[in-house]
Amino acid sequence: MKFGKEYTSQMVPEWQEAYMDYNFLKSQLKVIQSFKQRNKPIATPRGLRRKLTLYRAFSGLTQRHYHPLSPSQQDLESQPIMVHSVSNGESEKYETTFLMTSEEGGEYELVYFKRLDDEFNKVNKFYKAKVEEVMKEAAMLNKQMDALIAFRIKVENPTGSFDRSVEMTRLASDVASSSAVLSASTPRGAKLNRKVSMVMEVIEEASTHHEQSDDSNDDNQEEEKKQTEKPKGEVKKPKVMRGSRPAPLEVLDRVQLNHTFETPRSTIKGVLHIPTNTELNFSRKNLNKVEQQLQRSFIEFYRKLRLLKSYSFLNTLAFSKIMKKYDKITSRDAAKAYMKMVDHSQLGNSEEVTKLMERVEKTFTKHFYNSNRNKAMSILRPKAKRERHRVTFSMGFLAGCTTALVLALILIVRTRNILEDKGSTKYMDTLFPLNSFYGFVVLHLLMYAANIYFWRRYRVNHSFIFGFKQGTELGYNQVLLLGFGIAVLALGGVLANLDMQIDPQTQDYKTLTELLPLILILVMVAILLCPLNYFYRSSRIFFLICLFHCICAPLYKVTLPDFFLADQLTSQVQALRSLEFYICYYGWGDFKQRETNCKSSSVFITFSFIVAVIPYWARFLQCLRRLFEEKDSMQGYNGLKYFITIVAVCLRTVLNHNNSMGWKVLAWIFSISAALVSTYWDLVIDWGLLQRRSKNRWLRDKLAVPNKSVYFLAMVLNVLLRFAWLQTVLRFNVSFLHKQAMTTIVACLEIIRRGLWNFFRLENEHLNNVGKYRAFKSVPLPFNYDEDDDKDE
Repeated sequence: MKFGKEYTSQMVPEWQEAYMDYNFLKSQLKVIQSFKQRNKPIATPRGLRRKLTLYRAFSGLTQRHYHPLSPSQQDLESQPIMVHSVSNGESEKYETTFLMTSEEGGEYELVYFKRLDDEFNKVNKFYKAKVEEVMKEAAMLNKQMDALIAFRIKVENPTGSFDRSVEMTRLASDVASSSAVLSASTPRGAKLNRKVSMVMEVIEEASTHHEQSDDSNDDNQEEEKKQTEKPKGEVKKPKVMRGSRPAPLEVLDRVQLNHTFETPRSTIKGVLHIPTNTELNFSRKNLNKVEQQLQRSFIEFYRKLRLLKSYSFLNTLAFSKIMKKYDKITSRDAAKAYMKMVDHSQLGNSEEVTKLMERVEKTFTKHFYNSNRNKAMSILRPKAKRERHRVTFSMGFLAGCTTALVLALILIVRTRNILEDKGSTKYMDTLFPLNSFYGFVVLHLLMYAANIYFWRRYRVNHSFIFGFKQGTELGYNQVLLLGFGIAVLALGGVLANLDMQIDPQTQDYKTLTELLPLILILVMVAILLCPLNYFYRSSRIFFLICLFHCICAPLYKVTLPDFFLADQLTSQVQALRSLEFYICYYGWGDFKQRETNCKSSSVFITFSFIVAVIPYWARFLQCLRRLFEEKDSMQGYNGLKYFITIVAVCLRTVLNHNNSMGWKVLAWIFSISAALVSTYWDLVIDWGLLQRRSKNRWLRDKLAVPNKSVYFLAMVLNVLLRFAWLQTVLRFNVSFLHKQAMTTIVACLEIIRRGLWNFFRLENEHLNNVGKYRAFKSVPLPFNYDEDDDKDE
């Protein structure tokens, strides 16, 4: 793989605009190269290719005296460039002076170095800003660790019945090995950790002459060496400087617990303005919550450091590669001088980030995993998930089985003329709605697998957007494996109960085959709720949590995975109605004779309204919650869109039972209104398209897919599939299709539309993150410090 492709593949997707534009600089070098080739000197004829040294006079009459230059003079005269830094107030820029502009074609090389400096200053400025951010966050985590250690001691000794000197010695050891760990690495010239360094002057680690902490501050090494020279057996006492900072346990007097774990109860209290108890309760339960939050904070913080280190390495390597190409094209030796400047800049010297990573590792290992480094590092650095051949093989095998079963089903129906059998109507009214549920689920999984494939292909960071735990997200092969597995089981059940002949003795259908759809759905629910670590447990828990948040809307804060799942459910209304039919058919129907009176029951009809409205109602409540919290009027308009859709769905449901002209007119009005508003919202708000003044006319400025026609085709398909509901109002009848089959086809078209919507919705979200350089999730901290006491420091 060429470096350019490898360089692009290893970029942080959200930071790609902050990386050095390698392809642009390569294009500048191509201009220089083409000029060199055009002005290449004419080759010497074959007969005159002797070296000029053969024609020199060696008679001794002509003597030349050479005075060799010193190494420094040779370097100065041979260097084609000079690089120097220019300070402009707070910012520092680097400029390259090209010393050979008088040569032919020198103006092209001058332009190249100007562009090269622009790229380097851009990269260096971005890196410097990010380093300053992580240093500030390190200082915050340092203070959180101070509070955590004190909180632990209060939990372990609730009565406070321990010796004060022992307490101070122990706290000194803990704080010195944790607080200093995060505060030692400060960028040159920065003053971010002035308070933190003072912490280490206040409390020094207490140990014997042979016990030295691995986590101690590098600035205190000389002091420690002096103390270790004390006589054997003498114990060092913690040195406490009065008046500089409070005692370790007194930190708890200035902190409060942040109630970041939202529950329906806390939401209701917030709406009713009931004051929340923020006092510290020194219980084991609160300690576990605090530790879990700080663990997540450390994991996310360590991920930031790893991405910063990768950013520094990749860009430094890119500048080295591009300068080597320049030297090769121009036959100069400028790379050494330029890379010397890069290595001395903050970008090339990532020592502060490396040291901070080491100290975070030590702190995380000691305080959260009892010095078990292997276990701690497996959490901080999860291994990349490897594609397993057995998953691919199993997926392909089940795909082949699905194809074979579909062909077998078609052949059986055709050869036995089942559609013309007298029992076909009964089958379509009973078992077909039951089995069509699995078709909806499988189709949705197939569309989701296609989404994952294209998200990865076009570098849409869907794992970060959804908030999947690193290393646990499903690949498209695994999703296809689930989809084809369900398809094989469902098709097997269909073939098993396709025989429509009644047993002449009992006048009943076979009980086992009639119960197969119910057994399969119970197995699926059991696997979904299984607490054991099988069948992608992490993904199942993530799905159940999001589903619970959707059901409990608006009692939970709305996140992207929550409303994204609710949007998926709005396209699965027919599947939800199939679940309702399961309950009615097997609960109150005579499934042995395939008899049911569900569709004539008033209770069933009432619940058919409720079931169809549930997903839209959940999205409506989520919009109201976001409107209340974010004060964003767009969420109010979005909620109005879903309310109109709720009315349209209800009216179309009424139309199935009462085909009067009044209901038909109302259904037409609200359905057309809902479809038009939803289509506009899809294309303009969710996808960000139809921007008149964008660089890509009628699209948007940034596009992940290079082929623009894909977007126009997707817009046309979205509009056409949005109006698939017309079949419900106009009641299109096809002679060879049953009413249930037509309803199923319309529902499948809506699922396909949702699959298209998913890709472009997440692409737009990803490009918004890229524009704002959002590559990290904000993790709430457990303690809230009262900063009033720190103002004088």
